[in-house]
Amino acid sequence: MARPSGPIAAALARQRGHLFPWVPVCLACGIGLYFSLIVEPAISVLWAAGLVGLGLTVLAGLAIGPLPEWARVPVVAVGLVALGFGLAGARSHGVAGPIVDFRYYGPVEGRVVDIDRSASDAVRLTLDRVVLARMAPDETPARVRVSLHNEQGYATAAPGATVILTGHLGAPGGAVEPGGFDFRRHAWFLELGAVGYTRTPMLLLAPAGEGQHVFKARMWLSERMRAVLPGETGAFAAAVTTGDRSAMGQATLQDLRDTNLAHLLAISGLHMGLLAGFVFGALRLGLVALPLTRHRAAAKRVAAFGALVAATGYLALSGGNVATERAYVMAAVALVAVMLDRRALSLRSVALAALIVLALRPEALTGPGFQMSFAATTALVATFEQVSRLNRQREKPLPRWVAPVLSLVVSSAIAGLATAPIGMAHFNTVAHYGLLANLVSVPVMGLVVVPAAVASALLMPFGLDWIALHVMGLGLDWILWVARSVAQWDGAVRPVVSPGPWVLPLIAAGG
Repeated sequence: MARPSGPIAAALARQRGHLFPWVPVCLACGIGLYFSLIVEPAISVLWAAGLVGLGLTVLAGLAIGPLPEWARVPVVAVGLVALGFGLAGARSHGVAGPIVDFRYYGPVEGRVVDIDRSASDAVRLTLDRVVLARMAPDETPARVRVSLHNEQGYATAAPGATVILTGHLGAPGGAVEPGGFDFRRHAWFLELGAVGYTRTPMLLLAPAGEGQHVFKARMWLSERMRAVLPGETGAFAAAVTTGDRSAMGQATLQDLRDTNLAHLLAISGLHMGLLAGFVFGALRLGLVALPLTRHRAAAKRVAAFGALVAATGYLALSGGNVATERAYVMAAVALVAVMLDRRALSLRSVALAALIVLALRPEALTGPGFQMSFAATTALVATFEQVSRLNRQREKPLPRWVAPVLSLVVSSAIAGLATAPIGMAHFNTVAHYGLLANLVSVPVMGLVVVPAAVASALLMPFGLDWIALHVMGLGLDWILWVARSVAQWDGAVRPVVSPGPWVLPLIAAGG
């Protein structure tokens, strides 16, 4: 082994500073291996995988033991795969809870912890502290979700209120086709032990008590925005600000999907990045404008800290779902890098964000949100690193006015190309005019909607938030008009056949 170890060790030594982005890739391989199993492995197997993976990663990573230098990297990779396998299993067992395994019909009592809208356009409540007739507490699901096909009494469903209704409940269903979306697994990690519906009025048992402060603030802000901006505009404003989609109509949602603008509705990397970027820029300009702080080296760090605080508040108000948590982690990594005088956007920061998300929520790997978000971010960072390098090598740099226009076109095209295979695989459709719709909508979101939303939050204590909300409504009206118009074009959407199970992993491996 002495001969091959020389060139192999030299090659690995040259890559020492570039191997970290492979850490979340190896961890994701182990997580994907766990979720690809048909039969749940024994707990002893999960413990063994986790402990062996942790041991191999630590010992080989810290150069402890008799392993030759060239063998340490492969051993760390194997250890990370085993660690990801055990981590996914631990997360799965950590959220385990009772599941209704029969068709239940009767009274359903619980506390309202979430309000949204189902695919059938019905208001949907998520309840905890559930009480079901003739069921022992240890057999009762931790959470249930009920669609209200009779909205009489819905006004009593305030955040934190205890309600009772007569409903039909059953176990969450699995995939409707082989390889399709598995709602049963999705519900498992949401701790939903039953889903169902009611056609009878809902009654209030107890008003909202202590707790649920963030949820109450979200719904209050959502109602405030819908009161100032009625109709779909107000519903859109509430969705992009608080994550509350309960007032969005199905026709509007479909138009946004058909034009590849649905990502503007979901609170994800774009919203978090625009918000953090706007707050950072505004604070930086404000500190530079003041004589006392104009020449302070810490002004940039203070602006980054303020942007981090704003992003944290946005995470809380938006409900903190998986997509928003993922976006927050990526924004936080970039802002902390600015505070530490490191590169804010690099493949290492993207890898660190992916590592944190996978460690906290391994199940996010199987969802389209995680895959599309990190595919787009990785492609954008890698592309702009190359573009910046080439621009520095040019004898005559590009004119200033060209850079923002070129960045908008290139970023939309690169993000669209990176996420298109994933979107087609998960949703079986392709939006032919999605790039055009994004080119005329994303700038409005960044230049009008997000700044107006921040201004409304600042003006709200003075009762003047309606001024900024009306400006925000103008931007949202434009986006909705683009979605409705482009969705009506011939050939706007084309169905796509579902690919085989190895297509996306092969595309990811190639990337």
